[in-house]
Amino acid sequence: MTTTDPRPSRSATLPRTGNPSTDRAIEMLVALVREGVTDVVLCPGSRSQALALVAAELERVEGVRLHVRIDERAAGFLALGLGVESGRPAPVITTSGTAVANLHPAVLEGWHSGVPMLLLTGDRPAELRGIASNQTTRQPGMFGDRVACIDVPAPEETDDDLARDASIARDAYRRARDGRTPVHVNVAFRDPLSVAVPDLTDAVAEARADAAGADAPETAPAADVL
Repeated sequence: MTTTDPRPSRSATLPRTGNPSTDRAIEMLVALVREGVTDVVLCPGSRSQALALVAAELERVEGVRLHVRIDERAAGFLALGLGVESGRPAPVITTSGTAVANLHPAVLEGWHSGVPMLLLTGDRPAELRGIASNQTTRQPGMFGDRVACIDVPAPEETDDDLARDASIARDAYRRARDGRTPVHVNVAFRDPLSVAVPDLTDAVAEARADAAGADAPETAPAADVL
């Protein structure tokens, strides 16, 4: 018997800023809240600043608990521990380049141990890759062929692109959760990298209601981590 998930992949009422990077970040992170995400791990950086600012707004309106770490290795293992504790992936956000590589030890542990992880890594758009820019490397496929990687091109301000972004986040989360495995979503951003994030109180309330009304797996809440 085939069942249909009652949750929409995105909300038609999400606020728009006119900045493709920020609007993408809103779509992706609110979609994850709709899936039941309660914890986000953040290593601040330039290329992922839209994701970081939206995550901070989600914490402000009590949509998620935000765990900020300066060291990406520590962030990776914190996300790993949250996944072990809750049975759900806690998205970990990093900027580009070696920041992504520093997640490798935790990803390796997660893959061998069957722990769900979701990596959201900022990257440059296609035209700025492979030209020896500072703090860059080839990020798609960095963790090998055992870890699924979705390389998301730089955003445009269209309804189709925003719907795609929400669906990518949702599907990656479910793949990590249900497969108990790390999944890497490599997200390209083009300048301007961010603008002010609007109030997301209503968006979070709607997303939380969708999450509560869905038939999600029973999981224990993640423990507080100092």
